[in-house]
Amino acid sequence: MTGFGRRLAGKLAMGLVMVWAVATFTFFLVRALPGNPGDVQYENYILMGMSPGQAQARVNAVYGFTSHEPLPRQYGGYLWQLAQGNLGQSTSYSGVPVAHIIGSALPWTVIPVLSGLIVSFLIGVAAGVVAAVKRSSRWGGLLSLSGSVVAGVPTFVVALLLLLVFHTEWHLLPFGGTSDYEAGWNAPYVGSVIEHAVLPVCTYALLSYGGWLLAMKSSVISVLGDDFILAAELRGITPVTRARYIGRNAILPLFTVLALSFGLMFGGSIFIENTFDYPGLGSLLLKAIGTRDYTLMSGAFLLITVAVIAANILADLCYTLIDPRVRR
Repeated sequence: MTGFGRRLAGKLAMGLVMVWAVATFTFFLVRALPGNPGDVQYENYILMGMSPGQAQARVNAVYGFTSHEPLPRQYGGYLWQLAQGNLGQSTSYSGVPVAHIIGSALPWTVIPVLSGLIVSFLIGVAAGVVAAVKRSSRWGGLLSLSGSVVAGVPTFVVALLLLLVFHTEWHLLPFGGTSDYEAGWNAPYVGSVIEHAVLPVCTYALLSYGGWLLAMKSSVISVLGDDFILAAELRGITPVTRARYIGRNAILPLFTVLALSFGLMFGGSIFIENTFDYPGLGSLLLKAIGTRDYTLMSGAFLLITVAVIAANILADLCYTLIDPRVRR
């Protein structure tokens, strides 16, 4: 096995261990909650007229284990169901599988967050290069100030300001939902989906812009003092070539942060989706918390954990591929 293969296998093994740890914590957390949700659900089924066997079977379908079994057997059954991709059934959606509910909400989080993240990364990196190279000029100072201001504004403030200006005052963009038309691959539906996604995407982009700008500026300033930049300038390279040298070396640390941001985006969408009444994973998680839907909460938390772990592994592997120094 090559060095890269061993490194990949080690990262995957560590990721599986972390997923197992989170799943174990979730299992015992559900059992430790007041009233033991499994026992409460079992009693509700008995009151509905089910036999004890039927009630236990329904609880097992919902939670992956029954409260009347020994703890090791409950834990083993839970892990076995989890290994098969069975996250249980939702209690607030009348027994609908949790995997199906999360799968339906996932695209409405991934697409807006991914779009906003990419836009903010491209704009923030470009602005960070200019702010570093022109840091003694007025433009450099203004760009740095804009990044500092935006990075310090809370999430809900940015979302409410955009909502107030573009929906309440100017009536340019819609609020709530994903579309005003019936779903289908047609121009009215696609156009309506884009309109409803503009405000969440802009919010994501603005919130990330300041961080990318300041990080890129700091990285560029550190690269400007390296010997290879001085040697390139002494050779009389053009400004465009110089900027390319600087950008390629300064952007390397940001790739790690970018990959991690893809994983963290699932958890960071809660406040934005709640503000814009956008039906993504964040809104789903808030609803699950409000209705005490423990299986749906567990599934959402587990998905966020897996996304962060996968993004961490991807970031490490990508950094190995794009930076020859790390490979050596």
